[in-house]
Amino acid sequence: MDKKIILTGDRPTGKLHIGHYIGSLKNRVMLQNSGEYQPFIMIADTQALTDNARNPEKIRNSLIQVALDYLAVGINPEISTIFVQSQIPALFELTAYYMDLVTVSRLERNPTVKTEIKQKGFNDSIPVGFLNYPVSQAADITAFKAALVPAGDDQEPMIEQAREIVRTFNRVYNCDVLVEPKGYFPEDGSGRLPGLDGNAKMSKSLNNAIYLSDDAETVQKKVMSMYTDPDHVHVEDPGKIEGNTVFTYLDIFDPDKDKVAQLKADYQKGGLGDVKIKRYLNKVLEAELAPIRQRRAKFAQDEDAVYEMLIEGSKKANAVANETLRQVRDAIGLNYFDKR
Repeated sequence: MDKKIILTGDRPTGKLHIGHYIGSLKNRVMLQNSGEYQPFIMIADTQALTDNARNPEKIRNSLIQVALDYLAVGINPEISTIFVQSQIPALFELTAYYMDLVTVSRLERNPTVKTEIKQKGFNDSIPVGFLNYPVSQAADITAFKAALVPAGDDQEPMIEQAREIVRTFNRVYNCDVLVEPKGYFPEDGSGRLPGLDGNAKMSKSLNNAIYLSDDAETVQKKVMSMYTDPDHVHVEDPGKIEGNTVFTYLDIFDPDKDKVAQLKADYQKGGLGDVKIKRYLNKVLEAELAPIRQRRAKFAQDEDAVYEMLIEGSKKANAVANETLRQVRDAIGLNYFDKR
């Protein structure tokens, strides 16, 4: 039986944080190791340029960092094809064809795009490439005929737009060339990790993140600074767990659910201080992050080998994407010279 194809990836705008880990990376590793899927994992450098075109050094410097984070969490290049978006020319030709099937108003209605435009403060100065990146993302997904796209919850509108493009293309050109993808999201909304400051989302740009590459001392300092209940001034005061970032993290990271339930009860009735629960959370996070940190340091000792992995992965991805492009051109009828 043929394995189902997965396509997923990240923008190289800095090192990856535990929000990425919970939102998508853990699922990628689980799916990879199941033996049922063929994963393609893309470092989306071209997409990152849509809002960083005047600072390309940021992208170049982050490329190797993202690759190291992938290897550190357990993505295995012997199973998963890790590649660089800009090295796959077929993706950009596919994007051009799909752009003719999508209206500007549809792109502007995309909830994820609307949110990110607001966050980045573009107002009326939206780069065309940024507005168009749902179409580019559809090209990335369909180039590999991915049936499954592991992603965070906030990417659901993007995947739905890719599905629309697939249906439109296959209908307009009377073919079944493109595969309609499905999203694979964390269960029970656990993929959205709030920032250390209580902000709804952990983000590199908001400087409220714990990075997979952070050392133990840095993680501890960040945990001790986390937002809790601002009204919980004294240890004996009853505290709120709703909106309390420490308990949100414990719900996600601590496998001992009975212990978390007891801590919540003690905190709510009073007598449990913020420092104590933060120290406990730090131990929980260290249990998860220490092995990742150790693997990352090991891979970082040979960056040449990491770059070679990216070169080989990009070659493999190129071959697959070029075949899809050939089929797309045939469906549209652009194979003039082949027919001659």
